[in-house]
Amino acid sequence: MIEFSAGRPATRSPHGMVTSPHALASRAGADVLRDGGTAVDAAVATSAALSVLYPHMTGVGGDAFWLIYDAAADAVRYIDGGGRATSRGTIEAFQRRGLDEVPYRGPLPGTLTVPGSVASWSMAHAAYGRLPLRRCLESAIGYARDGFPVTARLAHWRDATRQDLAKSPEAATIFLKEGPTLTNADLARTLEAIASDGWYGFYDGEVARELVRYSDANDGFFTAADLLAQSARWGEPLMGRYRDVTIYETPAPTQGFAVLKMLNLLEPFELHKKPFLGPDAVHFMVQAKQIAYHDRDRHLADPRFADVPMDRLISKDYADERRALMDPERALPWDRIPSYGSLSGDTVYIAVVDKAGNAVSLIHSIYGSFGAAVVAGRTGVVLQNRSAYFSLDPKSPNRVEPGKTPLHTLIASLAFRNDKLWAAVGCMGADGQPQIHMQVYSALIDHGLDIQQALDMPRFLSGRFGLLEPRDTLHIEARFPSETIAELDRRGHLLDRWGDWDETAGHAHGITIDPATGERLGGADPRSDGEAVGC
Repeated sequence: MIEFSAGRPATRSPHGMVTSPHALASRAGADVLRDGGTAVDAAVATSAALSVLYPHMTGVGGDAFWLIYDAAADAVRYIDGGGRATSRGTIEAFQRRGLDEVPYRGPLPGTLTVPGSVASWSMAHAAYGRLPLRRCLESAIGYARDGFPVTARLAHWRDATRQDLAKSPEAATIFLKEGPTLTNADLARTLEAIASDGWYGFYDGEVARELVRYSDANDGFFTAADLLAQSARWGEPLMGRYRDVTIYETPAPTQGFAVLKMLNLLEPFELHKKPFLGPDAVHFMVQAKQIAYHDRDRHLADPRFADVPMDRLISKDYADERRALMDPERALPWDRIPSYGSLSGDTVYIAVVDKAGNAVSLIHSIYGSFGAAVVAGRTGVVLQNRSAYFSLDPKSPNRVEPGKTPLHTLIASLAFRNDKLWAAVGCMGADGQPQIHMQVYSALIDHGLDIQQALDMPRFLSGRFGLLEPRDTLHIEARFPSETIAELDRRGHLLDRWGDWDETAGHAHGITIDPATGERLGGADPRSDGEAVGC
């Protein structure tokens, strides 16, 4: 056992546990568990509350991906809640507008894909919900209607996005008002419609008509038919093994395979025998990331439109081949194994375990801070800019096509030990998400940290946040041992030395289950406004 002091202990509960990046949202989910709700009921409640409380990171205008553990069936199920490109979403449509890439902000990326999260709520709740949907959305509706305190983090990201929000009159009216509280009456009405009519309350009826009106008025892509065509999809999760732990990750079009690929590359290096937070572990993790992301950028796309060789990508044999690229002595230059993603992106992660042992690992996002930075008319809905991940290169497997979901950085995970549910782990952080999964799982499995310690420990992210940064920049929190940072510098890593704590290192959250007692241990990232709440 490694001696490592977390800033607060893990939350313990004999029955249920909810963790998320906002304390009020976690409490909303825990209240649903206390009322007899399932893990899915609590996850919907938490996700909906975050859609109000954390509008810079998530919302009903975004996408969501789920892993659900059904304890009675002893099975892990996957829901793809990714929004699909509209019927007007073609390369030619952008060429006619004189654009050679999908814009990052504005109505065009906001309306290019249909929001998928509400469809995923509806599908999960229909299969595993016990309480009425209205009860699950009760807290979210109340916070939207009556208001909630603006945290320092929300104020920071609002100010950082102020210029873009000001371009949307509807967004400016809601988010740029001064004051200690924020209300969104239009969003409350949208949530009321969902509470009353589920999927139909968002994709059909008054809300849908207003979404389409907004799109038409702003040269957007939504049509009524596109909204009606949106549905979530059941699928098969990915499964891999690292040492004695079986890990499930979300499949394509998400980048969940990258976690399994990185762990496959790392396993023979026996990180459990290397110093915790030492230079060898970081050095090998960074190189594993480079190789996995190179494969991601060559192959990952919507598997309904592209041939993604997933079995090979997550195989131990392929990892053995690719491991030959790793250099124990020197950093690998980016141009030797290039990848093209960006670390910038905002997301929320929710983990829930109920008293029956069912679990949800849920990732929900509008991508960039405040998504596309537009609100769709009188719906109160912040539209996502996930479609900015589409390529306009006709040769790219991730090129935009009607009905297609873009490459997604969103991932969620569940882990099992001795065939029993052991952990739910996830995070925000765009391209940083697989790297954070890797670091947290290594801390838990290789070094025996508890969940809160694993979330508190210093973190690194390899890649660039801004266009002027080298793509192989290694951002690293200063709480790493000075000897580790010095040795990484000596091995040729291009270091960006963060302070002791940096929010851009991501918000990670998780729950573990004590195999002997069944006790739930919850952790929340101190880089967020989050809290793990037991019941």
